[in-house]
Amino acid sequence: MALLNPDLVDVVRQNNEFNASACMNCGVCSAVCPMGIELLPRKLFRYVLLGMEDQVKVNTETIYSCLLCKVCEVNCPAGVHIAENVRSLRHFINRQVFRL
Repeated sequence: MALLNPDLVDVVRQNNEFNASACMNCGVCSAVCPMGIELLPRKLFRYVLLGMEDQVKVNTETIYSCLLCKVCEVNCPAGVHIAENVRSLRHFINRQVFRL
């Protein structure tokens, strides 16, 4: 049973822009990722928008695997600020998982 946190997007957004709701879930980001990280970013962003905090935390290693190279962002047809969103997720993980 998964518990949902309806405030998760606000917690992740804290002090940063998080425009994941603009994501059309088209998959271009995953297709052009030089790391071949299928999960990033579209599924992670969906987890946040749906309040699936446990799913975000389980994917900590994936979140930190992103190179922040912005290849996905440059190719995003919706103009999602993917690198900034990933940075927001990292800040969230630092606060919630690593207690930094």
